[in-house]
Amino acid sequence: MATLATLGTTSLLRFNKAETLKASPSPQLLASLTSQLGGIKISCNLSHVAAPAKPVPSPFSPALQPVARRICPFTGKKANKANHVSFSNHKTKKLQFVNLQYKKVWWEAGKRYVKLRLSTKALKTIEKNGLDAVAKKAGIDLRKE
Repeated sequence: MATLATLGTTSLLRFNKAETLKASPSPQLLASLTSQLGGIKISCNLSHVAAPAKPVPSPFSPALQPVARRICPFTGKKANKANHVSFSNHKTKKLQFVNLQYKKVWWEAGKRYVKLRLSTKALKTIEKNGLDAVAKKAGIDLRKE
């Protein structure tokens, strides 16, 4: 199955076809051989073995959904670190989250509604300046959504 040949200062370990191989040697096997043989080159003659089949992705694999961050994309508002102060003046850390709402807003240029998750401050700004101006200032492309 394996032969060892020495050429000058280099030794070569060669695997030959002694019996029908079902698969290529595992990387762990090759790694253990190199550690045991101490610097001997290892080659494997696997021209007769067919390439292993690629795994077929399962149609029922769970899709990774992105986690919605608590940040308004229009204003950049995010949670504020604050203290919760008890009657005895004992302070504990807490987060004050942004008032984010899911809202369908009419997009005049696209002639359709766009579903957005935005803060109430951004909603007031959109009502004042318009959706296109606020999205352009924030660098948001509404055509994707």
